[in-house]
Amino acid sequence: MAKGILGRKVGMTQVFDENGVLVPVTVIDVENNVVLQQKTVEVDGYAATQIGFEDKRDKLSNKPELGHVKKANTAPKRFVKEIRFDALNNELLALEVGATIKADIFQAGEDVDVTGTSKGKGFQGAIKRHNQSRGPMSHGSRYHRGVGSLGAIKGNYKGKNLPGQMGNEQVTVQNLKIVAVDTENNVLLVSGSVPGPRKGYVVVRSAIKKGN
Repeated sequence: MAKGILGRKVGMTQVFDENGVLVPVTVIDVENNVVLQQKTVEVDGYAATQIGFEDKRDKLSNKPELGHVKKANTAPKRFVKEIRFDALNNELLALEVGATIKADIFQAGEDVDVTGTSKGKGFQGAIKRHNQSRGPMSHGSRYHRGVGSLGAIKGNYKGKNLPGQMGNEQVTVQNLKIVAVDTENNVLLVSGSVPGPRKGYVVVRSAIKKGN
């Protein structure tokens, strides 16, 4: 069954598996996930579960937001997302509004997709942004770190990789494995790295390419 949870990236560490192999893992804090709303095909046109993560003060919320979370009998949340799967395969749809989702919704060995916001790199050139190669650095080259030909008319070469904003965009890493589940501290250990900086918000969902 498909399922998901919201969390905050704590950082990376490493653990040994049952075969004694060192595995790099990302630690994700998933404490205090609450179901805020269940959307149905009949009412909303699609089936999804809206989840809130991490409490915030009432004074930081407006009246519509306070009224929305009041239905779930919980505090306003800093991070709210909808997790959507096929209605016949969504384990979250069975939960009631106000229910708490904990780390034990996943088991060690399951495959997951993790979505987060990548680190922002600011305005970068074509070499760093698109991994292009530089020109000769010798005297008289006239071409070192430029973007290359822009066509017969400048700016009319569609699809050209140009300098610009790099990073700070939604990224999903697929088919990562849950290495361990710490139910006492509500923490997931996921193999490999996940998008975003430390303390960045992430969404952990069942892997869509594994037939879950």
